[in-house]
Amino acid sequence: MRSLSNLARRMLAGPYMFWSLMFIIAPMIFVAYYAFTNKDGAFTLENILGLTAFTDVFTRSIWYSIIATAICFAIAYPLALILANMTERTQRTLILLIMLPMWMSFLIRTYAWVCLLQDEGIINNLILDNLNLPRLHMINTPGAVILGMVYNYLPYMIVPLYNVLSKMDKTLLEASHDLGASSVQSFRRITLPLSMPGVASGITMVFVPSISTFYISQKMSTGNISLLGDIIEQQFVTSYNYQMGAAISLVLMAMILVSMMVMRRFTDVRGEVVV
Repeated sequence: MRSLSNLARRMLAGPYMFWSLMFIIAPMIFVAYYAFTNKDGAFTLENILGLTAFTDVFTRSIWYSIIATAICFAIAYPLALILANMTERTQRTLILLIMLPMWMSFLIRTYAWVCLLQDEGIINNLILDNLNLPRLHMINTPGAVILGMVYNYLPYMIVPLYNVLSKMDKTLLEASHDLGASSVQSFRRITLPLSMPGVASGITMVFVPSISTFYISQKMSTGNISLLGDIIEQQFVTSYNYQMGAAISLVLMAMILVSMMVMRRFTDVRGEVVV
């Protein structure tokens, strides 16, 4: 019976193993191969050494991603904390409203902000008609790109934080108040440490897509601001320089893995807070 049970588990795991092999492991092997070979297939480090030409793009991508993640956290944490203390019916309704824009195409949501922020857009027309103020140049700026990141990835920060905070044992806060702790002390000693798994998950889920995005920067800056995703697309689609595109992709993957490892230090394998 045990051998049959093991066989059943392997058969059930088979499709997932095949999927991982074909669509995760194999592409990573191809990326590594192209990153360390030239067009003739010979081993070389020129692609990796040539990444110094994109130092500004790496710096810009990391900086924008950090800013977008910090803004998402500053908005999401208080909102998740408020949601966690509401009635269950209200929580379900508000979470539905938060996730509702995600049902719409990512491309349409981003392009909608282009229509809002452009010089002849809706926001500038409202400012001109109602306040008689000069038009603001908002599109094609770093702020517009970061705004696009925050808008598109904010739900990825809210949901993990809400899941952790809503399941937190409220009796711990009651006990801390009974022992004379203030609201600030209770938050610092209980709420914040217990919410760290959600914080780590939310930061990872926002930072990773932000640093690798390309459509947001293309539309919100009309191609004037290039991020890592844009450079990778250019190397593969426009320049047909698969080796350099693979080298940038490899370094990007390494950066993402490092960020995930750093976030993992805040939680153990069970998702509990590391003391």
